[in-house]
Amino acid sequence: METHRVQWQELRRLCQRLMTREGMSEADALVCADNLVDADLAGVESHGVSRMTNYMKRLRTRVVDPIGKPETVRESAAGIYVDGKNAMGMVVGDYAMRKCIEKARESGCCFAAAHHSNHFGMAAYYTMMAAREGMIGFCATNAPPNLAPWGSAEKYMGTNPFSISAPTKEEPITLDMAPSVVAMGKIILAAKLGQKIPEGWVVDRQGNPCTDPEIGQYGTLLPIGGPKGSGIAIFTEILCGILAGAACGPHISHFWKDFENPQNVGHVFWAVDIDRFCGLEYFLAEIEKTLGEMKSLDKTPGTQEVFMPGEIENRRRARRKAEGIEMPEGVYEELRTLAAQYGVPFEI
Repeated sequence: METHRVQWQELRRLCQRLMTREGMSEADALVCADNLVDADLAGVESHGVSRMTNYMKRLRTRVVDPIGKPETVRESAAGIYVDGKNAMGMVVGDYAMRKCIEKARESGCCFAAAHHSNHFGMAAYYTMMAAREGMIGFCATNAPPNLAPWGSAEKYMGTNPFSISAPTKEEPITLDMAPSVVAMGKIILAAKLGQKIPEGWVVDRQGNPCTDPEIGQYGTLLPIGGPKGSGIAIFTEILCGILAGAACGPHISHFWKDFENPQNVGHVFWAVDIDRFCGLEYFLAEIEKTLGEMKSLDKTPGTQEVFMPGEIENRRRARRKAEGIEMPEGVYEELRTLAAQYGVPFEI
């Protein structure tokens, strides 16, 4: 498959310029573009610039408000309730996590819930914001239905990812995962690239194993650990849907297909100021010792290295920043088409 090597700064600038053509401010468009490009840098291409065509359509149809500004509608010493005002989800996520970090400096910790939002990109983006400020960060979001409650063949919950990050003396340690075996974005990306998918990712509408992503994207994703993954998805729905005052499961409009009804996605965010507990200096010393002990444990046969959560992504991010991002031909041409459509220089 032909690929193109692109530099991340130019790619981010292209995406930013495109979104400003639909009325977004330079600052908000940069937040969105940075999130998408960071996903590609980390190797999470399913949440990267391959989604730009769809994001642009959502802005163009005004199912997402390009000038929407999130607003804190309720606040306490350690909590905020955010109305996303139907802005891009990345704008809402950036606003909410920055507010959490700010209030955690005052109160030790802060929890935020947001509603009237949209797809917010890669969850790790927000938790790493907190970790880089010497805090532990957590976030989660709900999504349109792709996962069935355990014991049912009918999807109800979204893939509902969550992330948690903690600082180290180098890059943060970061877990970013969905309660499904894979995110639906990987099925959709495989369909776009004409690739098969492994059996065990998804079942078709009749509940049969499926390796064709064109069929699988209309089926039901499988949960990790059976009822355990299902339970995580259900509680994420409770937090991000019910607690946040957002829509739940099948009541969230479809990201890829519905360009008339706002999604009303919900998110939660949490930041903990480590200095208010054991102290940041102690924490950094102890986490370095603990992670070092785990990485030095005896390996299983065939294993060269024990990786910590997010370590592979951190290394990939550093390498791709230095060497460029390998972009598939299909995604590259989609961006070229968008650039021509909006009269934006195609300089990647």
